[in-house]
Amino acid sequence: MPFAELGLSDELLNAVTDAGYTEPTPIQAAAIPSVLMMRDIIGIAQTGTGKTASFVLPMIDILAHGRSRARMPRSLILEPTRELAAQVAENFEKYGVNSNLSMALLIGGVSMGDQLAALEKGVDVLIATPGRLMDLFNRGKIMLNGCSLLVIDEADRMLDMGFIPDIEEICTKLPKQRQTLLFSATMPPPIKKLADKFLENPKMIEVARPASTNINIKQWVVPVAGSTAAKRDRLRQILAQEEVTNAIVFCNRKTTVRELNKTLKQAGFKSGEIHGDMEQAQRIAELDLFKDGHINILVASDVAARGLDIKGVSTVFNFDAPWHPDDYVHRIGRTGRAGATGTAYTFVAPDDDENIANIEKLTGQQIPRLDAPVAVAAPVAEAPAPREERPRRNRRERPAPEAVRNEPVRDEAAHEAVAPVEAPAAPSRAAAPSPMREDRRPERQEREPRRDYRRHQVDDGPDDGWNGPIPAFLNARLVIQP
Repeated sequence: MPFAELGLSDELLNAVTDAGYTEPTPIQAAAIPSVLMMRDIIGIAQTGTGKTASFVLPMIDILAHGRSRARMPRSLILEPTRELAAQVAENFEKYGVNSNLSMALLIGGVSMGDQLAALEKGVDVLIATPGRLMDLFNRGKIMLNGCSLLVIDEADRMLDMGFIPDIEEICTKLPKQRQTLLFSATMPPPIKKLADKFLENPKMIEVARPASTNINIKQWVVPVAGSTAAKRDRLRQILAQEEVTNAIVFCNRKTTVRELNKTLKQAGFKSGEIHGDMEQAQRIAELDLFKDGHINILVASDVAARGLDIKGVSTVFNFDAPWHPDDYVHRIGRTGRAGATGTAYTFVAPDDDENIANIEKLTGQQIPRLDAPVAVAAPVAEAPAPREERPRRNRRERPAPEAVRNEPVRDEAAHEAVAPVEAPAAPSRAAAPSPMREDRRPERQEREPRRDYRRHQVDDGPDDGWNGPIPAFLNARLVIQP
């Protein structure tokens, strides 16, 4: 089904075509006609399905006729994070290029003066986070009684972040006769209760099973040792693979984000970071660097996990296994978007077994394990052959001491006959060489003491067998009888 069959205006269709889109996604095809008919909507869709455009596009046509008034926005879109709000604003700018709609972004971390100035002029679309909106409302800087269309986006994330009381209070400030659109990746009981309270006869649109993961994403569990160093080594191994063109690496703590980004840079990777302690301008700058390809690895906390629409992310890493199963779905949803394929790796230490079990229970599938790569050279160095199996220099086959003691007693005459032969043998190695050897190889005078020292060191081991004087009877076999 092409966009032209959804009932959108020609001006909007031209903007969609210019943006490079020809056919709607399933959530767009199901939601846009109903929104244009002014129905309340509950949209359940996994991330990366084009959910944002499913309400942005019809809103542009709905608000095309009408006039805005100062401090009284005509429509309101609530987002759980600044990044999501900024992304929705980008969608309005892209698709509303042929319209005269005014828009304001009301988020924390940005100068309030500029936001108030935009509200004073009057806006057709107000995109806000609940905290900043309630702050300005309580100061009397904004009125909500002229808002006829409300969008609650990422409702389950709102629940996780504790915004549901703020959402309920905001809904009571809006006109009762309004259109309400609620979108969420999952539908836990508190969200269903919120929908039952503030939506009238909503149409339920569900394009995927709740909490299911994108089938275009290849998922792996990577068993690692509990130490952070082991996880960093494994991460660098996978990042070095050719198929990893760019990646988002999620951590549970902000301190881990900073430390991991630092070590990746030291290892020569082009990485950046984004977390809650950064100013909004810094976070936007890092995202822009990642989108533009100046950095290809973005280390992030869960502040960036939901809703960020970054095209072409090949790989997602869960450096820390997420504490909440829902976060897993949203983290890996940063790849495999809009029909593309992607890969997600989750590092699992021994203490993370319960977290992975909860994730597999939520998603209804078992994630395959990725075996560690086999080291090639390490085992040779780490497991040398036993000492007695290695060849020894200057060793002669000798019987064990027990064999010497058990040897039958030889004739004393044999002992005496052998003694003159062996007597000069022992001191001959330490003494100066004979004139004949000195003439043939004079350099042996300097090398001889070194060789004797090495021989002594080799034969000095505890397991070299008999190391005493050579028994005379052993040389009896060497006597040549006249």
